Amino acid sequence: MSVEHVVDLGVRLFAAAVIGGAIGLNRDLHGKPAGLRMLGFVSLGSAVATLALVNFDPSHGMPVDGLSRVIQGVLTGVGFLGAGVIMRDEAGKPHRLNTAASIWVTAALGIACALGAWVAVALTTVLTFGLLTIGSRIDHIFFGRFEKTQDPKD
Repeated sequence: MSVEHVVDLGVRLFAAAVIGGAIGLNRDLHGKPAGLRMLGFVSLGSAVATLALVNFDPSHGMPVDGLSRVIQGVLTGVGFLGAGVIMRDEAGKPHRLNTAASIWVTAALGIACALGAWVAVALTTVLTFGLLTIGSRIDHIFFGRFEKTQDPKD
């Protein structure tokens, strides 16, 4: 195994862990159950599962059928983690859906890091943080206006 190969592997895994951890830190700062370590592990685990398909050597190319099965398995399995954080209140209204969705996106980011899809990783990371920060403010603005104009009989 060449030094370049080890460095490339390290960059892919490190990027997955850092990006997942950063998204988890955002969730920690907002008091949500999925935090830095959990989302770091989700992203890192997704990356290593994807890389394991080609014995940690991206230069060999990844078989499409095997890659498809790994991605499907990871995203389905991670969906169960997300389902575990969703709670319902006394009225039956679900909570923590954004945290569940961030778990799923973090897994997808880990897969993208493993594949070296750096433009997709960068854009998705920026959009994820935008949705988690600015999105909540916009959501509250529109939700507040909707609540004020809603007919109480509806």
